[in-house]
Amino acid sequence: MKYYIIAGEASGDLHGSNLMKELKLVDEQAEFRYFGGDLMKSQGGTLVKHYKETAFMGFLAVIKNLGTIKKNFTLCETDLLEFAPDVLILIDYPGFNLRMAEFAKKHGIKVYYYISPKIWAWKQGRIKKIKAFVDEMFTILPFETAFFKQFDYPIHYVGNPSVDGLSKRPNQDEDFNTFIKRNNLKNRPIVALLSGSRKQEIHHNLPEMLKMVAHFPEYQFVIAGAPSLDLDLYKGYIGDHDVSLVFDETYELLQQSSAALVTSGTATLETAIMNIPQIVCYKMAGGRLFFEILKLIVKVRLVSLVNLIMEKMIVLELLQHHVNEDELKAELQRILKDESYREAMLNNYEEMRRRLGGPGAARNAAQKMAALLKQK
Repeated sequence: MKYYIIAGEASGDLHGSNLMKELKLVDEQAEFRYFGGDLMKSQGGTLVKHYKETAFMGFLAVIKNLGTIKKNFTLCETDLLEFAPDVLILIDYPGFNLRMAEFAKKHGIKVYYYISPKIWAWKQGRIKKIKAFVDEMFTILPFETAFFKQFDYPIHYVGNPSVDGLSKRPNQDEDFNTFIKRNNLKNRPIVALLSGSRKQEIHHNLPEMLKMVAHFPEYQFVIAGAPSLDLDLYKGYIGDHDVSLVFDETYELLQQSSAALVTSGTATLETAIMNIPQIVCYKMAGGRLFFEILKLIVKVRLVSLVNLIMEKMIVLELLQHHVNEDELKAELQRILKDESYREAMLNNYEEMRRRLGGPGAARNAAQKMAALLKQK
Protein backbone atom coordinates (compact mmCIF):
# COMPACT_ATOMS: atom_id res chain seq x y z
CA MET A 1 0.00 0.00 0.00
CA LYS A 2 1.01 3.60 -0.59
CA TYR A 3 0.51 5.98 2.34
CA TYR A 4 0.63 9.78 2.20
CA ILE A 5 0.82 11.28 5.70
CA ILE A 6 0.53 14.92 6.80
CA ALA A 7 1.79 16.01 10.24
CA GLY A 8 2.31 19.72 10.83
CA GLU A 9 3.87 19.88 14.31
CA ALA A 10 6.48 18.19 16.50
CA SER A 11 3.84 16.08 18.27
CA GLY A 12 2.42 15.00 14.93
CA ASP A 13 5.91 13.98 13.80
CA LEU A 14 6.21 11.75 16.89
CA HIS A 15 2.79 10.17 16.41
CA GLY A 16 3.38 9.83 12.68
CA SER A 17 6.68 8.03 13.17
CA ASN A 18 5.11 5.55 15.59
CA LEU A 19 2.25 4.92 13.18
CA MET A 20 4.67 4.37 10.28
CA LYS A 21 6.67 1.89 12.34
CA GLU A 22 3.53 -0.13 13.05
CA LEU A 23 2.22 0.10 9.49
CA LYS A 24 5.46 -1.45 8.25
CA LEU A 25 4.82 -4.42 10.53
CA VAL A 26 1.35 -5.09 9.12
CA ASP A 27 2.19 -4.13 5.53
CA GLU A 28 5.60 -5.24 4.27
CA GLN A 29 5.01 -3.39 0.99
CA ALA A 30 4.27 -0.07 2.68
CA GLU A 31 5.48 3.03 0.81
CA PHE A 32 5.48 6.43 2.52
CA ARG A 33 5.50 10.00 1.38
CA TYR A 34 4.82 12.74 3.91
CA PHE A 35 4.86 16.21 5.37
CA GLY A 36 6.49 15.66 8.77
CA GLY A 37 9.80 15.79 10.57
CA ASP A 38 12.98 14.00 11.54
CA LEU A 39 11.26 11.22 13.47
CA MET A 40 9.11 10.29 10.49
CA LYS A 41 12.16 10.52 8.24
CA SER A 42 13.91 7.95 10.42
CA GLN A 43 11.19 5.45 9.44
CA GLY A 44 12.00 5.74 5.74
CA GLY A 45 10.03 6.96 2.76
CA THR A 46 10.23 10.49 1.38
CA LEU A 47 9.98 13.68 3.43
CA VAL A 48 8.40 16.27 1.14
CA LYS A 49 8.27 19.19 3.59
CA HIS A 50 9.51 19.57 7.16
CA TYR A 51 6.95 20.75 9.70
CA LYS A 52 9.31 23.58 10.70
CA GLU A 53 8.52 25.13 7.31
CA THR A 54 4.76 24.73 7.65
CA ALA A 55 3.91 25.40 11.31
CA PHE A 56 2.74 29.00 11.78
CA MET A 57 1.18 29.60 15.20
CA GLY A 58 -1.07 32.58 15.92
CA PHE A 59 -3.12 34.96 13.80
CA LEU A 60 -0.30 37.39 12.99
CA ALA A 61 2.10 34.63 11.99
CA VAL A 62 -0.50 33.21 9.61
CA ILE A 63 -1.16 36.63 8.04
CA LYS A 64 2.55 37.31 7.56
CA ASN A 65 3.08 33.93 5.89
CA LEU A 66 -0.02 33.64 3.70
CA GLY A 67 2.11 33.38 0.57
CA THR A 68 4.15 30.53 1.99
CA ILE A 69 1.04 28.74 3.26
CA LYS A 70 -0.54 28.94 -0.19
CA LYS A 71 2.62 27.51 -1.76
CA ASN A 72 2.58 24.66 0.75
CA PHE A 73 -1.01 23.81 -0.18
CA THR A 74 -0.15 23.84 -3.88
CA LEU A 75 2.91 21.66 -3.32
CA CYS A 76 0.97 19.19 -1.24
CA GLU A 77 -1.92 18.95 -3.70
CA THR A 78 0.39 18.40 -6.67
CA ASP A 79 2.58 15.91 -4.84
CA LEU A 80 -0.42 13.99 -3.53
CA LEU A 81 -1.85 13.49 -7.02
CA GLU A 82 1.53 12.45 -8.44
CA PHE A 83 2.07 9.88 -5.69
CA ALA A 84 -1.51 8.57 -6.01
CA PRO A 85 -1.65 6.89 -2.58
CA ASP A 86 -4.09 4.24 -1.44
CA VAL A 87 -4.89 6.50 1.50
CA LEU A 88 -4.15 9.97 2.84
CA ILE A 89 -3.55 9.87 6.61
CA LEU A 90 -3.98 13.18 8.43
CA ILE A 91 -2.62 13.81 11.94
CA ASP A 92 -4.35 16.60 13.92
CA TYR A 93 -3.29 20.03 12.39
CA PRO A 94 -6.86 20.83 11.24
CA GLY A 95 -6.32 24.20 9.53
CA PHE A 96 -4.21 22.55 6.84
CA ASN A 97 -5.44 18.98 7.01
CA LEU A 98 -9.17 19.54 6.61
CA ARG A 99 -8.52 21.45 3.40
CA MET A 100 -6.35 18.57 2.17
CA ALA A 101 -9.09 16.12 3.14
CA GLU A 102 -11.53 17.97 0.90
CA PHE A 103 -9.02 18.06 -1.96
CA ALA A 104 -8.21 14.34 -1.65
CA LYS A 105 -11.85 13.31 -1.45
CA LYS A 106 -12.69 15.27 -4.60
CA HIS A 107 -9.94 13.36 -6.39
CA GLY A 108 -11.09 9.93 -5.27
CA ILE A 109 -8.42 9.38 -2.60
CA LYS A 110 -9.47 7.65 0.62
CA VAL A 111 -8.96 9.83 3.73
CA TYR A 112 -8.16 8.61 7.26
CA TYR A 113 -7.69 10.95 10.24
CA TYR A 114 -5.46 9.90 13.15
CA ILE A 115 -5.85 12.08 16.27
CA SER A 116 -8.95 14.18 15.82
CA PRO A 117 -9.00 17.98 15.84
CA LYS A 118 -10.33 19.18 19.19
CA ILE A 119 -13.70 20.18 17.78
CA TRP A 120 -15.34 19.23 21.08
CA ALA A 121 -13.68 22.34 22.54
CA TRP A 122 -14.12 24.84 19.72
CA LYS A 123 -15.07 25.11 16.05
CA GLN A 124 -17.67 22.35 16.26
CA GLY A 125 -18.80 23.39 12.79
CA ARG A 126 -15.82 21.43 11.46
CA ILE A 127 -17.84 18.26 11.99
CA LYS A 128 -19.53 18.97 8.66
CA LYS A 129 -16.21 18.78 6.82
CA ILE A 130 -15.15 15.71 8.74
CA LYS A 131 -18.37 13.88 7.87
CA ALA A 132 -18.11 14.95 4.24
CA PHE A 133 -14.42 14.35 3.58
CA VAL A 134 -12.99 11.92 6.17
CA ASP A 135 -13.71 8.23 5.57
CA GLU A 136 -12.44 6.93 8.92
CA MET A 137 -11.50 8.69 12.16
CA PHE A 138 -9.07 7.16 14.68
CA THR A 139 -9.16 8.91 18.06
CA ILE A 140 -6.99 8.86 21.19
CA LEU A 141 -9.39 10.24 23.81
CA PRO A 142 -12.19 7.95 25.06
CA PHE A 143 -14.81 10.69 25.48
CA GLU A 144 -14.58 11.53 21.77
CA THR A 145 -16.59 8.40 20.94
CA ALA A 146 -19.71 9.83 22.60
CA PHE A 147 -19.03 13.29 21.18
CA PHE A 148 -18.96 12.10 17.57
CA LYS A 149 -21.89 9.74 18.14
CA GLN A 150 -24.20 12.70 18.71
CA PHE A 151 -23.40 13.74 15.13
CA ASP A 152 -24.05 10.22 13.84
CA TYR A 153 -20.38 9.77 12.95
CA PRO A 154 -18.83 6.47 14.16
CA ILE A 155 -15.13 6.49 15.02
CA HIS A 156 -12.38 4.12 16.17
CA TYR A 157 -10.90 4.69 19.62
CA VAL A 158 -7.40 3.16 19.49
CA GLY A 159 -5.93 4.10 22.86
CA ASN A 160 -3.75 7.00 23.96
CA PRO A 161 -0.10 7.53 22.91
CA SER A 162 0.77 8.96 26.33
CA VAL A 163 0.20 5.51 27.81
CA ASP A 164 2.65 4.08 25.27
CA GLY A 165 5.28 6.75 25.91
CA LEU A 166 5.13 6.38 29.67
CA SER A 167 5.28 2.58 29.52
CA LYS A 168 8.63 2.91 27.73
CA ARG A 169 10.04 5.83 29.72
CA PRO A 170 13.65 5.64 30.94
CA ASN A 171 14.76 5.11 34.55
CA GLN A 172 11.44 3.62 35.69
CA ASP A 173 13.17 1.65 38.44
CA GLU A 174 15.23 4.55 39.76
CA ASP A 175 14.72 5.30 43.46
CA PHE A 176 14.46 8.70 45.11
CA ASN A 177 17.99 8.74 46.55
CA THR A 178 19.58 7.89 43.22
CA PHE A 179 17.56 10.58 41.46
CA ILE A 180 18.39 13.40 43.88
CA LYS A 181 22.06 12.42 43.98
CA ARG A 182 22.30 12.30 40.19
CA ASN A 183 20.73 15.77 39.90
CA ASN A 184 22.42 17.37 42.94
CA LEU A 185 19.09 17.90 44.71
CA LYS A 186 18.33 18.15 48.41
CA ASN A 187 17.08 15.24 50.49
CA ARG A 188 13.57 16.69 50.80
CA PRO A 189 10.21 15.74 49.24
CA ILE A 190 9.77 17.26 45.78
CA VAL A 191 7.07 19.46 44.28
CA ALA A 192 7.50 19.52 40.50
CA LEU A 193 6.83 22.67 38.49
CA LEU A 194 5.80 21.98 34.90
CA SER A 195 5.36 25.50 33.58
CA GLY A 196 4.98 24.67 29.89
CA SER A 197 7.17 24.31 26.82
CA ARG A 198 6.58 27.72 25.23
CA LYS A 199 8.11 31.01 26.36
CA GLN A 200 4.73 32.71 26.78
CA GLU A 201 3.38 29.88 28.93
CA ILE A 202 6.42 30.10 31.18
CA HIS A 203 6.22 33.90 31.31
CA HIS A 204 2.67 33.87 32.66
CA ASN A 205 2.67 30.72 34.81
CA LEU A 206 6.11 30.16 36.33
CA PRO A 207 6.25 33.38 38.40
CA GLU A 208 2.98 32.43 40.11
CA MET A 209 4.17 28.87 40.73
CA LEU A 210 7.40 30.13 42.29
CA LYS A 211 5.43 32.02 44.95
CA MET A 212 4.77 28.63 46.57
CA VAL A 213 8.42 28.10 47.52
CA ALA A 214 8.32 30.34 50.59
CA HIS A 215 5.10 28.75 51.86
CA PHE A 216 6.36 25.14 51.89
CA PRO A 217 9.95 25.20 53.21
CA GLU A 218 9.85 21.49 54.07
CA TYR A 219 9.63 20.70 50.34
CA GLN A 220 12.04 21.38 47.49
CA PHE A 221 10.61 22.82 44.29
CA VAL A 222 12.10 21.57 41.04
CA ILE A 223 11.36 23.03 37.61
CA ALA A 224 11.08 20.68 34.64
CA GLY A 225 13.11 22.54 32.00
CA ALA A 226 11.78 22.32 28.44
CA PRO A 227 14.50 20.94 26.13
CA SER A 228 13.78 23.59 23.49
CA LEU A 229 14.55 26.46 25.91
CA ASP A 230 17.82 27.56 27.51
CA LEU A 231 18.97 27.99 31.09
CA ASP A 232 19.15 31.80 30.94
CA LEU A 233 15.42 32.04 30.29
CA TYR A 234 14.63 30.21 33.52
CA LYS A 235 17.27 32.10 35.51
CA GLY A 236 15.44 35.32 34.70
CA TYR A 237 12.38 34.04 36.56
CA ILE A 238 14.09 32.08 39.34
CA GLY A 239 15.98 35.06 40.77
CA ASP A 240 16.46 34.51 44.51
CA HIS A 241 13.95 31.66 44.82
CA ASP A 242 15.40 28.49 46.34
CA VAL A 243 14.48 26.17 43.50
CA SER A 244 16.27 23.66 41.29
CA LEU A 245 16.03 23.00 37.57
CA VAL A 246 16.42 19.78 35.60
CA PHE A 247 16.28 19.49 31.81
CA ASP A 248 15.06 16.54 29.72
CA GLU A 249 13.91 14.54 32.74
CA THR A 250 10.27 15.45 33.17
CA TYR A 251 9.11 11.85 33.62
CA GLU A 252 11.95 11.05 36.03
CA LEU A 253 11.13 14.20 38.02
CA LEU A 254 7.42 13.45 38.21
CA GLN A 255 8.11 9.88 39.30
CA GLN A 256 9.92 11.17 42.39
CA SER A 257 7.50 14.01 43.23
CA SER A 258 4.93 14.31 45.99
CA ALA A 259 2.85 16.75 43.92
CA ALA A 260 3.04 18.88 40.79
CA LEU A 261 1.86 22.24 39.50
CA VAL A 262 1.18 21.65 35.81
CA THR A 263 0.43 24.03 32.98
CA SER A 264 -2.62 22.66 31.15
CA GLY A 265 -1.95 20.35 28.21
CA THR A 266 -0.81 16.79 27.62
CA ALA A 267 1.43 17.08 30.69
CA THR A 268 -1.65 17.00 32.94
CA LEU A 269 -2.64 13.64 31.47
CA GLU A 270 0.90 12.28 31.81
CA THR A 271 1.04 13.43 35.44
CA ALA A 272 -2.21 11.60 36.17
CA ILE A 273 -1.07 8.42 34.40
CA MET A 274 2.02 8.52 36.64
CA ASN A 275 -0.27 8.86 39.69
CA ILE A 276 1.07 12.22 40.93
CA PRO A 277 -1.42 14.59 42.65
CA GLN A 278 -1.54 17.88 40.75
CA ILE A 279 -2.96 21.35 40.29
CA VAL A 280 -3.76 22.33 36.72
CA CYS A 281 -2.74 25.92 35.96
CA TYR A 282 -3.17 28.05 32.89
CA LYS A 283 -2.62 31.78 32.67
CA MET A 284 -2.19 33.84 29.51
CA ALA A 285 -2.19 37.47 28.41
CA GLY A 286 -5.46 39.37 28.53
CA GLY A 287 -6.47 39.14 32.16
CA ARG A 288 -9.93 38.44 33.50
CA LEU A 289 -11.79 40.13 30.61
CA PHE A 290 -10.15 37.87 28.06
CA PHE A 291 -11.01 34.87 30.24
CA GLU A 292 -14.70 35.83 30.26
CA ILE A 293 -14.70 36.25 26.48
CA LEU A 294 -12.94 32.90 26.03
CA LYS A 295 -15.64 31.16 28.06
CA LEU A 296 -18.16 32.24 25.42
CA ILE A 297 -16.07 30.64 22.67
CA VAL A 298 -14.89 27.40 24.24
CA LYS A 299 -17.61 24.75 24.30
CA VAL A 300 -16.40 22.65 27.23
CA ARG A 301 -16.91 23.24 30.93
CA LEU A 302 -13.60 21.55 31.84
CA VAL A 303 -10.25 22.13 30.16
CA SER A 304 -7.75 19.54 31.40
CA LEU A 305 -7.67 16.17 29.66
CA VAL A 306 -7.80 14.42 33.03
CA ASN A 307 -11.14 16.02 33.91
CA LEU A 308 -12.52 15.69 30.40
CA ILE A 309 -11.85 11.95 30.38
CA MET A 310 -13.49 11.54 33.79
CA GLU A 311 -16.29 13.96 32.88
CA LYS A 312 -15.97 15.69 36.24
CA MET A 313 -13.52 17.84 38.21
CA ILE A 314 -11.04 15.43 39.81
CA VAL A 315 -8.07 17.84 39.69
CA LEU A 316 -8.56 21.53 40.39
CA GLU A 317 -8.23 23.81 37.36
CA LEU A 318 -6.93 27.28 38.19
CA LEU A 319 -7.32 29.37 35.06
CA GLN A 320 -6.24 32.92 34.20
CA HIS A 321 -6.79 35.24 37.23
CA HIS A 322 -7.31 32.20 39.47
CA VAL A 323 -3.61 31.35 39.04
CA ASN A 324 -2.62 33.41 42.06
CA GLU A 325 -0.73 32.98 45.30
CA ASP A 326 -3.71 32.47 47.60
CA GLU A 327 -5.53 29.88 45.50
CA LEU A 328 -2.37 27.96 44.63
CA LYS A 329 -1.32 27.85 48.27
CA ALA A 330 -4.69 26.61 49.48
CA GLU A 331 -4.90 23.80 46.94
CA LEU A 332 -1.27 22.74 47.30
CA GLN A 333 -1.81 22.53 51.05
CA ARG A 334 -4.73 20.17 50.42
CA ILE A 335 -2.97 17.80 48.05
CA LEU A 336 0.14 17.64 50.23
CA LYS A 337 -1.44 17.43 53.69
CA ASP A 338 -4.99 16.12 53.35
CA GLU A 339 -4.65 12.33 53.01
CA SER A 340 -8.32 11.71 52.19
CA TYR A 341 -8.22 14.39 49.48
CA ARG A 342 -5.07 12.87 47.95
CA GLU A 343 -6.55 9.40 48.12
CA ALA A 344 -9.72 10.49 46.31
CA MET A 345 -7.65 12.02 43.50
CA LEU A 346 -5.51 8.90 43.15
CA ASN A 347 -8.61 6.67 43.07
CA ASN A 348 -10.00 8.78 40.25
CA TYR A 349 -6.67 8.49 38.44
CA GLU A 350 -7.04 4.71 38.58
CA GLU A 351 -10.44 4.88 36.90
CA MET A 352 -9.08 7.32 34.31
CA ARG A 353 -6.28 4.89 33.40
CA ARG A 354 -8.85 2.13 33.01
CA ARG A 355 -10.82 4.27 30.57
CA LEU A 356 -7.68 5.07 28.56
CA GLY A 357 -6.77 1.40 28.18
CA GLY A 358 -3.32 -0.11 27.88
CA PRO A 359 -0.44 0.77 25.58
CA GLY A 360 -0.60 0.16 21.83
CA ALA A 361 -2.37 3.18 20.28
CA ALA A 362 -0.23 3.32 17.14
CA ARG A 363 -0.31 -0.47 16.77
CA ASN A 364 -4.09 -0.56 17.14
CA ALA A 365 -4.50 2.26 14.61
CA ALA A 366 -2.16 0.63 12.07
CA GLN A 367 -3.86 -2.75 12.34
CA LYS A 368 -7.32 -1.23 11.95
CA MET A 369 -6.21 0.92 9.01
CA ALA A 370 -4.66 -2.03 7.23
CA ALA A 371 -7.76 -4.17 7.77
CA LEU A 372 -10.07 -1.44 6.43
CA LEU A 373 -7.89 -0.82 3.38
CA LYS A 374 -7.99 -4.51 2.49
CA GLN A 375 -11.79 -4.31 2.42
CA LYS A 376 -11.87 -1.67 -0.32
